[in-house]
This record gives sequence, C-alpha cells and structure tokens, in this order.
Amino acid sequence: MATPEEHAEHNTAAEKRILSDIKEHGFHVALFNGDGYSPSFAYTIGLYKTYGYPELICFGFGLDLLHSVLWEGKRLLDKQPQPDQGIGYPNFLEGFDIRFVTVDGARYQDYFGYAAWFYKSWDFPALQIVWPDKNALYPWDENFNPDWKAAQPLLDRENDFKFREDRKLGVYTTRQVLEGSPILRVSHETDGDWQFLCDTTTDVADLKIVCLDHIVELDASVNGLFQLNYGWTAWRETIEDDWETWEDPDEEEAAEEAEETGQ
Repeated sequence: MATPEEHAEHNTAAEKRILSDIKEHGFHVALFNGDGYSPSFAYTIGLYKTYGYPELICFGFGLDLLHSVLWEGKRLLDKQPQPDQGIGYPNFLEGFDIRFVTVDGARYQDYFGYAAWFYKSWDFPALQIVWPDKNALYPWDENFNPDWKAAQPLLDRENDFKFREDRKLGVYTTRQVLEGSPILRVSHETDGDWQFLCDTTTDVADLKIVCLDHIVELDASVNGLFQLNYGWTAWRETIEDDWETWEDPDEEEAAEEAEETGQ
C-alpha cells in the first residue's frame, strides 16, 4: 500500500502531466487501471476549458483502447459539439457503435477528482460514452450481456444505489443491524460476498441474509463503499465517522507473491 508521501509524489507528477498535455494538445486523458473488482476507466480534462465541449468518460476497456475512444470522442465533438443522446453513432471506432449519456453531477466526486483539481470546482459538463454488447444491446436494454454489466456503470441514473451488483444480491448482516444498530464494519470477501456488520456480536445465530438494496435503504452512507475491492474491509468507530479501509494482510501478501513470481 502506498504511503502518504508516495501518494503526494504521484499526485504532483500527475498534475504536471495534466497541465503539460492541456498546453500541448488542448486536453489530457486520465487513465485508471481496474483493480479486479472496479473496472478500468478514463476521462478527459480540459475539453471544456479549451473548446467549450463536455468532458468525456468511458469504462471497461484496456487503457490503450480507452485512450483511443476518448480521442475519437473529441473528434466527434469537433463536428458536433452537442451530440444527440437519442441516437447511436455507428462506426464510431472501427465499426464500434456508441451512445452518449449526461453524467449526473452527483457522480462527479466518484471519478473526476483530477478534473475538479484542474477546474478548482465541480462546475463543468460531462458526457459518458456508453458501448453495446455484441448483440448491439446497451446496459439499459433488458437482454444486455449480464457478464459485461459491472464493467460499465451508468453515471446518469440510480445514484441512490451505486453498487455494481444486482440490487437483490444476498448479503450478510446481523439481527442487530436490522433492529437499528449502526453498520460499523463492511467486508468484501475474495469470493464476492459482502458483510455489513455492527461489531456488537460474534454469535453466528445473529447472522442474517438480506438483499443489498435493503442495506442501502437502512444506511445510505454504505454507498460510499461501492468500490471496495475484493479482500478489503472498511471500518468506522461511529456512524458519524468517515470510513477507513484496509486490505486483508493475507490477501495483500498473496497478491505481492503472485506479482513477484509473475503469476
């Protein structure tokens, strides 16, 4: 896990690169690798300042392809600064059809951190480039490939439920939580299971299984943990405190071993 000093050094280097790219190209493409649970994504910084265009964001591809998609998106905006969200754009990229949706301002803080640093506010427009499955269906279509849904969160809807899983996914909690005790510990197991616990009991008899959306209804603040990776835990002392997160030491050691051995 990176130290605060390493984070600061990384941010300083990233900010210098952003300013350099905007000066040279008019905008910068910020690229973020997936972590095994949350998908890779990329977004632009500077399109609004330089050209008056919305910033663009896209999810789920490899970083090279994401970079190409956003550059192609900029070229499309050169021809049509306000793209039609009611139609698709066939052959957008080597025969690839896409659609645009407006990013809800409530989702900016989840993804556009460096853009907010550049603009010194969250006051800029943004569009999401959304891609279809092999049957030309989009994530909002009924029969969209379910294996691809988590790779492409839609940022124009369902801000009350940010988790990538289905709302009806069964998750573990306790009788005490269901009776009103605050959720103080959240674990996302390596097998995908979620636990939302009150830390007042270790009795297995108190465990309950409920739908994930019921947990979010009980405590909307757990939405802030929608990107908690496999093998990670979040904890807070009281419901008023911010969440602190850490990786299970066994999982961290296993990941480091795999990296060292090239697995």
